[in-house]
Amino acid sequence: MRDLARQNAPAVEDLEHRVEELERISDSLTNAPDGEVVEALERAIHLLSEVNDGIEASLRSAGEETERLGAVLENVSFDAFDEVLGDLEDRERTAGDPGP
Repeated sequence: MRDLARQNAPAVEDLEHRVEELERISDSLTNAPDGEVVEALERAIHLLSEVNDGIEASLRSAGEETERLGAVLENVSFDAFDEVLGDLEDRERTAGDPGP
Protein backbone atom coordinates (compact mmCIF):
# COMPACT_ATOMS: atom_id res chain seq x y z
CA MET A 1 0.00 0.00 0.00
CA ARG A 2 2.84 2.38 0.80
CA ASP A 3 4.31 1.66 -2.62
CA LEU A 4 1.02 2.64 -4.22
CA ALA A 5 0.97 5.89 -2.25
CA ARG A 6 4.57 6.63 -3.31
CA GLN A 7 3.70 5.86 -6.93
CA ASN A 8 0.72 8.20 -6.82
CA ALA A 9 2.61 11.11 -5.18
CA PRO A 10 3.81 12.54 -8.52
CA ALA A 11 0.30 12.11 -9.94
CA VAL A 12 -1.16 14.03 -7.02
CA GLU A 13 1.37 16.83 -7.44
CA ASP A 14 0.61 16.94 -11.17
CA LEU A 15 -3.10 17.10 -10.38
CA GLU A 16 -2.51 19.96 -7.94
CA HIS A 17 -0.64 21.91 -10.63
CA ARG A 18 -3.49 21.39 -13.10
CA VAL A 19 -6.05 22.54 -10.54
CA GLU A 20 -3.95 25.64 -9.82
CA GLU A 21 -3.82 26.37 -13.54
CA LEU A 22 -7.59 25.92 -13.79
CA GLU A 23 -8.00 28.41 -10.94
CA ARG A 24 -5.77 30.91 -12.77
CA ILE A 25 -7.84 30.43 -15.92
CA SER A 26 -11.03 30.97 -13.94
CA ASP A 27 -9.65 34.17 -12.43
CA SER A 28 -8.59 35.45 -15.85
CA LEU A 29 -12.08 35.04 -17.34
CA THR A 30 -13.61 37.91 -15.38
CA ASN A 31 -12.41 40.77 -17.55
CA ALA A 32 -11.17 38.89 -20.62
CA PRO A 33 -12.33 39.73 -24.14
CA ASP A 34 -14.46 37.09 -25.89
CA GLY A 35 -11.55 35.74 -27.95
CA GLU A 36 -9.46 35.15 -24.85
CA VAL A 37 -12.41 33.55 -23.06
CA VAL A 38 -12.74 30.98 -25.84
CA GLU A 39 -9.01 30.18 -25.68
CA ALA A 40 -9.11 29.97 -21.89
CA LEU A 41 -12.10 27.66 -21.97
CA GLU A 42 -10.42 25.43 -24.55
CA ARG A 43 -7.37 25.21 -22.28
CA ALA A 44 -9.60 24.47 -19.30
CA ILE A 45 -11.34 21.67 -21.20
CA HIS A 46 -7.96 20.20 -22.11
CA LEU A 47 -6.80 20.38 -18.47
CA LEU A 48 -10.02 18.82 -17.20
CA SER A 49 -9.60 16.00 -19.70
CA GLU A 50 -6.07 15.40 -18.41
CA VAL A 51 -7.32 15.46 -14.82
CA ASN A 52 -10.06 12.98 -15.71
CA ASP A 53 -7.55 10.69 -17.43
CA GLY A 54 -5.33 10.80 -14.35
CA ILE A 55 -8.20 9.97 -12.03
CA GLU A 56 -9.30 7.07 -14.23
CA ALA A 57 -5.73 5.73 -14.32
CA SER A 58 -5.50 5.97 -10.53
CA LEU A 59 -8.79 4.13 -10.14
CA ARG A 60 -7.61 1.37 -12.50
CA SER A 61 -4.36 1.09 -10.57
CA ALA A 62 -6.18 0.90 -7.24
CA GLY A 63 -8.51 -1.75 -8.65
CA GLU A 64 -5.56 -3.81 -9.87
CA GLU A 65 -3.88 -3.49 -6.47
CA THR A 66 -7.09 -4.60 -4.77
CA GLU A 67 -7.30 -7.64 -7.04
CA ARG A 68 -3.67 -8.57 -6.29
CA LEU A 69 -4.26 -8.24 -2.55
CA GLY A 70 -7.44 -10.31 -2.84
CA ALA A 71 -5.53 -13.03 -4.67
CA VAL A 72 -2.88 -13.08 -1.95
CA LEU A 73 -5.47 -13.22 0.83
CA GLU A 74 -7.27 -16.12 -0.86
CA ASN A 75 -4.11 -18.19 -0.37
CA VAL A 76 -3.67 -17.30 3.31
CA SER A 77 -5.04 -19.63 5.92
CA PHE A 78 -6.48 -17.91 8.95
CA ASP A 79 -7.43 -21.18 10.66
CA ALA A 80 -4.87 -20.78 13.47
CA PHE A 81 -6.03 -17.22 14.16
CA ASP A 82 -9.67 -18.31 14.13
CA GLU A 83 -8.89 -21.10 16.59
CA VAL A 84 -7.07 -18.77 18.99
CA LEU A 85 -9.83 -16.20 18.72
CA GLY A 86 -12.41 -18.88 19.45
CA ASP A 87 -10.42 -19.97 22.52
CA LEU A 88 -10.24 -16.38 23.77
CA GLU A 89 -13.96 -15.92 23.29
CA ASP A 90 -14.63 -19.15 25.19
CA ARG A 91 -12.40 -17.98 28.06
CA GLU A 92 -14.21 -14.65 28.23
CA ARG A 93 -17.59 -16.39 28.39
CA THR A 94 -16.47 -18.85 31.07
CA ALA A 95 -14.62 -16.20 33.07
CA GLY A 96 -17.91 -14.46 33.72
CA ASP A 97 -19.65 -17.66 34.87
CA PRO A 98 -19.75 -18.12 38.67
CA GLY A 99 -19.57 -21.91 38.16
CA PRO A 100 -21.64 -24.71 39.76
